[in-house]
Amino acid sequence: MAPIIELQSRPTLNNGRGPRRNNHQMSGVMQERKMEGKSKEIMLKAISLKSIEDIQKVQEDVANKTIVILKVTPLAQKSLEELKTSVEQLYEYATSVGGDIARLGDERVVITPPGVRIWRGPLQ
Repeated sequence: MAPIIELQSRPTLNNGRGPRRNNHQMSGVMQERKMEGKSKEIMLKAISLKSIEDIQKVQEDVANKTIVILKVTPLAQKSLEELKTSVEQLYEYATSVGGDIARLGDERVVITPPGVRIWRGPLQ
């Protein structure tokens, strides 16, 4: 089974800038986030791409707000042509849904859901 890592935001610190608010005093945005709970969470999942059939599962994970780190070595050892086709399909999918995709070294690719961008260097 692939490991799953939950990303959680850091708690907001008061920093001495006034009284802390309790649940009844939270802003509307904070109350909305608290009520929605896990629906706003983004997951991180590391898996291996063993065949071209695994692409469907990766796409489902990305659609369900999961960042996927994909080890492509197993498929590369089988067929470089299938690997090329798979990466092209993932690129087209990621860009079509507003996600992002990038290479992580020689063995891995990261695919993100909509709203998550991959840093590629200095912002301009």
